Amino acid sequence: MRNRHRRYGAAVHLLLAVLLSAGPVTTMAASPYRVAMPGYRFEFPRDHFDHPEFQTEWWYYTGNLRSRDGRRFGFELTFFRQAVSRERPEATSPWTVRDIYLAHFAVSDIDGARFHHDERVNRAGPGVAGANAEAGRIWNGNWEVQWDEGRQNLQAVADGFTIRLALESTKPPVVHGREGVSRKAAGPGRASHYVSLTRLRASGSLELGGRSHIVDGTAWMDHEFFTHQLEEDQAGWDWFSLQLEDGTELMLFRLRRKDGGADPFSAGTFVDREGRSRHLEAGDFRLQPGARRWRSAETGGAYPIEWQITVESLRLTLDVGTPLERQEIVARSRVSPSYWEGAIDASGQRRGAPTRGVGYLEMTGYDKPVRFGIEK
Repeated sequence: MRNRHRRYGAAVHLLLAVLLSAGPVTTMAASPYRVAMPGYRFEFPRDHFDHPEFQTEWWYYTGNLRSRDGRRFGFELTFFRQAVSRERPEATSPWTVRDIYLAHFAVSDIDGARFHHDERVNRAGPGVAGANAEAGRIWNGNWEVQWDEGRQNLQAVADGFTIRLALESTKPPVVHGREGVSRKAAGPGRASHYVSLTRLRASGSLELGGRSHIVDGTAWMDHEFFTHQLEEDQAGWDWFSLQLEDGTELMLFRLRRKDGGADPFSAGTFVDREGRSRHLEAGDFRLQPGARRWRSAETGGAYPIEWQITVESLRLTLDVGTPLERQEIVARSRVSPSYWEGAIDASGQRRGAPTRGVGYLEMTGYDKPVRFGIEK
């Protein structure tokens, strides 16, 4: 069985190499895909699933967990969809290749100072990979999220580590940006449709190294779909999701230019205790990296792992750091970049009172500029 999976994985990687080496198949002017434009109206739960009219899509689940004996863990389970053909499969041939699905699964053993991660790539197909609203399911093999009314059942099984969680949202979905669009650059359609569930109660089990842990904590879900995002002079981004102890949440992203400067299309969202959201423009906050960096021996990327956040309108200042430096996902395929994604802690002040929280930080483009799929 293991050898068969290896042969199948090798075949998918060979297919990717052929598709991606073919060079640009679309341009902004002649793209067969829809682009993110103002006025999009989200409809839930349908919009939690796939949007094949857009070229690229992802679902990110991250969270901070503790076992009954107090041991701390972080987790990430991410599903990516990258379209390689706009043609829909024929009714008689469900195996026509239209979408490639990539998935990343990681567990951060904070107290054990170990980081575990795995990756898989599959073509879309019956029982293989997909994101289907009728089935209420997002999956890649036996890594999946199954929606059951107000609850999501998440599971992923890898060699030496497994997670099974029930997730329940305590707040309504948050749509980021203005008019349903999260702008990323000045060009037309350089944007995404971006929605989050910012506070999910998480409970379940985590198995690591042959030992099972009953865990609970909080999680966050991000979902974006788009066709074109970054401009040529944009290298990557730094993204923060923070869940503060006062029941509020903060999402911020800093787009970085190749010269190291922050892009004016950086943005964020503040969510109050009742779930009401407030859009933040680039001028509304400051993300200042500290001097401490972790350098990857595999990719060469040097990631800043200490930050200071300031949001003056909220009278909020936070010092952010990570309890585990090595939390880099090293991509083995050519569909997604390598990136650092890991558990973080925050402490500081809001309106003159002490505050603290936990969250996740994602940093991309520190080894090489980010580009998606077959857009080159």
